[in-house]
Amino acid sequence: MIIVMHSGTQKNEVDEVLKRLKNLGFQIHLSEGVERIIIGAIGDKTRLNEVSLEAMPGVEKVVPILQPYKLVSREFRHHDSVVRVGELEFGGGQIQIMAGPCAVESKEQLMTTAEQVRKAGATVLRGGAFKPRTSPYAFQGLEEEGLKMLAEARERTGLKIVTEVVDPRTVELVSQYADILQIGARNMQNFFLLKEVSSANKPVVLKRGPSATIEEWLMAAEYIMAGGNYGVILCERGIRTFETYLRNTLDLSAVPVAKHLSHLPVIVDPSHALGKWRFVTPMARAAIAAGADGLLVEVHPDPASALCDGPQSLTPDNFSELMDEIKKVAEIMDRTI
Repeated sequence: MIIVMHSGTQKNEVDEVLKRLKNLGFQIHLSEGVERIIIGAIGDKTRLNEVSLEAMPGVEKVVPILQPYKLVSREFRHHDSVVRVGELEFGGGQIQIMAGPCAVESKEQLMTTAEQVRKAGATVLRGGAFKPRTSPYAFQGLEEEGLKMLAEARERTGLKIVTEVVDPRTVELVSQYADILQIGARNMQNFFLLKEVSSANKPVVLKRGPSATIEEWLMAAEYIMAGGNYGVILCERGIRTFETYLRNTLDLSAVPVAKHLSHLPVIVDPSHALGKWRFVTPMARAAIAAGADGLLVEVHPDPASALCDGPQSLTPDNFSELMDEIKKVAEIMDRTI
């Protein structure tokens, strides 16, 4: 349930409500808005019979949350959440672009890509140091050496770093280097991993699983928020359908639906959704038009020689063209890149 406090409620009144809820065994989540303070309480609702919350000073109303996801829901927070990564904001008026190679392959490859995507207007460098692959014989990533290269690229370019974490045992290690942790589609329902990143003091990009419903996606986000990490950024990256021409089917309807059901920012990864580079730019335009708060795009200086996902990677020149096109769409949407 959520407890909505009156506008101008005194701190001691809020503290008294919090104290009462904690004594009843409820898990508390406080949301301090511009005009209202909202208290999220999760626990055994039968305990509420022991106290009349609406009779307490400062309480305007008590509203039950009907959705299975509580903290993620619009009922808990009516206004859009803004996830901050340093000076960057996800969910505000500005659209953030994350770009870079699928995998960190070498220092030269990464530094070249970082310089070029920064020049084109990206604000976050993506690159995988740990790569969960379908085949055990495929390139698995450079691991900590790759993380060190990402950190060096950040120092050189000023770009923030987003990279995937694939194992609960490496969350602490990856957090030492990354600005944003990424949960890949295969791990969307790896609940032990979700619990581990919930205690990390880092924003999290949560990719939708290829066979996941929107509700399952939001429930995965609930795991992270329930553990105390409110910096969740949802990422639509395509779902599995009967269509085989493309790698996945990009479900752009998920962007407005997720924004209707949840207050969390939503970004789109057209590269993994399509699997073919020539379709990435048109679907990136469509994602911005659908209301996405950002894009996650794969860029490689030489896609033909990439060790991972070359066919879906843009060249730096193609990425520059993408940036030019989405800026036009953003302007129509009264937003900026």
